[in-house]
Amino acid sequence: MTTDFLKPRIISVSQLNYYVKSLLDSDAHLSCVFVTGEISNLTDHYRSGHIYFSLKDNNGIIKAVMFAGNARNLKFKPQEGMKIIARGRVSLYEATGNYQFYVEDMQPDGIGELTIAFEQLKKKLSEKGIFDQSHKKPIPKFPQTVGVITSPTGAAIQDIKNILHRRFPSADIVLYPVLVQGESAAGQLVNAVNTFNEYDCADVIIIGRGGGSIEDLWAFNSEELAYAIYVSNIPVISAVGHETDFTICDFVSDLRAPTPSAAAELAVPDKEELLAYYNSQKQYLTSIMDNKITKENRILAEYKLVLNEKSPEKLLLKYSEKLSDTQNRLEKIMNDRLSAGFEKVHKTGGKLEALNPIAVLQRGYSVAEKDGKIVTSVKDVNTDDILNITLKDGTIKTKVQE
Repeated sequence: MTTDFLKPRIISVSQLNYYVKSLLDSDAHLSCVFVTGEISNLTDHYRSGHIYFSLKDNNGIIKAVMFAGNARNLKFKPQEGMKIIARGRVSLYEATGNYQFYVEDMQPDGIGELTIAFEQLKKKLSEKGIFDQSHKKPIPKFPQTVGVITSPTGAAIQDIKNILHRRFPSADIVLYPVLVQGESAAGQLVNAVNTFNEYDCADVIIIGRGGGSIEDLWAFNSEELAYAIYVSNIPVISAVGHETDFTICDFVSDLRAPTPSAAAELAVPDKEELLAYYNSQKQYLTSIMDNKITKENRILAEYKLVLNEKSPEKLLLKYSEKLSDTQNRLEKIMNDRLSAGFEKVHKTGGKLEALNPIAVLQRGYSVAEKDGKIVTSVKDVNTDDILNITLKDGTIKTKVQE
């Protein structure tokens, strides 16, 4: 005869899984467990935001999951092979009967969470070319307006103002006051950069704050801020923390300054250096001009000597004297020739005078012409010929009678 309490109790798989899950969930030791291990089999569902992975060490492995609500609070991106310390609870997934670790928070083991996040973002932006030197804009040599993005109450703004006024007092300063740490700081920094570009109210921008821990400087590691600086039309000088502090803002900016004070020195020229430079240039140019003038005066003096020797006035005087001498010689030659000619004419005139028929006629002689020919013999005429008889004072016609 068998009794009921000796009969085995048959339960379903679901009931078994539920029972085991209840045991695990009710165990206070498993409700909050810190587990260290290496991430493997990582699956990051970007659409849902859930992260599925396994945690393992040298002797064991456990499945783990981190739901989107917790995953979005992570400041770094879990990676395959990364060693972490995870906090969560142990339970059983009834659908598969597998017990797993439900992670609520995690951090890198040995390296700070923010350090990992910084290196991951730095690598991501570097691969996209955000830090490329070819994209850096030159800082203007003589900015008229310097935009400053920082806390209005910190020491950084006072240092920047003092140095800007001392080095280049003609430059205007436009302060965009922001929070430099805390949850809303990154958004304010992004808005500040965008506003300066929207209104084009600065020639160069200084963005930064004084030193602090990596947590204090975290707002300057914002990916949104990096892109705002990258697309900025205005050159940006990053001045975050001390010389040993580095942020994403430093890498993407057009120029990185080790401190806010150094940023102010890099943003504007030094008036004293400019005055010294201009004075030296003035002296240099004066020396060059003096030497040039001396050289030109010497050349001018040489030209004066040459021109004095070949001046038109002197040449004119020389040629005038030569012309006068030539004229005198020509006059003498002409006079001599005229005198000789006059004498020759006079002699010839005397001879002609002696042979002049008119002179002969004046002495009582006459010339008879027949038909235009002089009659030299009575044989040349006949009775009744008409002759022209030329006397000293005229001509008469006559008829030969015999």
